[in-house]
Amino acid sequence: MTGILKQVDALVWGPGMLVFMLGSGLYLLLRMRFLPLRNLGYALRCVAGGGGSGKKGEISPTSSLATELAATIGTGNIVGVATAMVLGGPGALLWMILAAFAGMSTKFAESMLSVKYRIKERDGTFAGGPMYTLRYGFPVRWMGRLLGTMFAIFAVLASFGMGNMTQSNSIAAAFDETFGIPAAKTGLVLTILVILTVLGGIRSISRISLFMVPAMALFYVAGAVAVIVMHLDRLPQGLTEIVRMAFSSRAMAGGVGGALFVSMQDAMRWGVSRGVFSNEAGLGAGGITAAAAYTDSPVRQGYISMTGVFFDTIVICSLTGLTLAASGVLGARDASGNLLTGAALTIAAFSTVFGRLGGCFVSMAIAFFAFATIIAWEYQGERAFGFLMKKKSYCLCYRFLYGLITFAGAVCTLEAVWDFSDIMNGLMAVPNLICVLTLSGVVCREMRAEQKKRM
Repeated sequence: MTGILKQVDALVWGPGMLVFMLGSGLYLLLRMRFLPLRNLGYALRCVAGGGGSGKKGEISPTSSLATELAATIGTGNIVGVATAMVLGGPGALLWMILAAFAGMSTKFAESMLSVKYRIKERDGTFAGGPMYTLRYGFPVRWMGRLLGTMFAIFAVLASFGMGNMTQSNSIAAAFDETFGIPAAKTGLVLTILVILTVLGGIRSISRISLFMVPAMALFYVAGAVAVIVMHLDRLPQGLTEIVRMAFSSRAMAGGVGGALFVSMQDAMRWGVSRGVFSNEAGLGAGGITAAAAYTDSPVRQGYISMTGVFFDTIVICSLTGLTLAASGVLGARDASGNLLTGAALTIAAFSTVFGRLGGCFVSMAIAFFAFATIIAWEYQGERAFGFLMKKKSYCLCYRFLYGLITFAGAVCTLEAVWDFSDIMNGLMAVPNLICVLTLSGVVCREMRAEQKKRM
């Protein structure tokens, strides 16, 4: 099964998907006249000011962003970056950052459309996301319904994989590595905590996210900056290798991972795929949460959601990558002679400064990040599940099933979990990108109209 998953993963994330993802983001950025980048300062001010107000929605715009960030700031920022820089070399970090700049325009478009085409349910809650955008906004109705259903199916499966199993697997692996706690025990505790949290719905999830996300981000950023500062003399060499290997036809990393042989395609493939895994730009899942925000302006909420890519990848993923490059642990091997990767590699980087406490630091960061991701993705998966099943009573069953999946992820092998998650990410992106490209004219008109009001 692991071999089959690996083959399917390589097929889904082949050159065609990379071109589709990056090309879509660049096309949107050009058609929007670079407004997402030009208005990044405005977007950050909206976040700092609370995001405005509105009569429609369930949670505040900042709570919506916090929940989106909870879904994205997870193991992708720690384990994903480490995996990308081993499989794709140090240059994968540069491709991750470049893809994030293009991804900001994609994230803006999918979130803005999700708010514009959201609906109010009979119980007073709001539902939105690419599946609703496709159903109610796509010009060819039958195709919109088909693509919306496809997206919802892939989103549910992605919630089990990317949103849940990879996160619980990383927590279990980190706790086993650092504290010697068996994966089954960690999985059991996580399952109970997840079920108790998600039973409260989006308001409970958003309250916990609004508290956890800023605290855990500052905690991790402070530690990463400390590692970089302590290895400041090695940083120039690390930056040189990152740039050199991002565009090398075939090269060996020197100085920051002498055992890594990679090509430009490897760097691009792993950088883009792990970057998308982390910030979810192009996947459309963030739009599901954005649709729950109190706002009367889809454009403003699009800008607020867009900052998630900035915080997630351009800030936090970059810091993780620089700690790995500056600390000199890339290419290191364990006692069995295998390349260090994932959580073990990041732990090794932090241990160069903090010693044995480095393992505790990274393990706790992974636990907080990943748990926040698990509970935030439950809401996104549940909304997609509700779109498919219609009856609200089924959503309660989904919450309990989601909790049980947490345990399964904790005891599964890392490779199988990540391959499955990569596949679901790619399949989910296809209908979403078709949606935002088709409706890009609507996005640009509303964006420019809002721009004129601000001038």
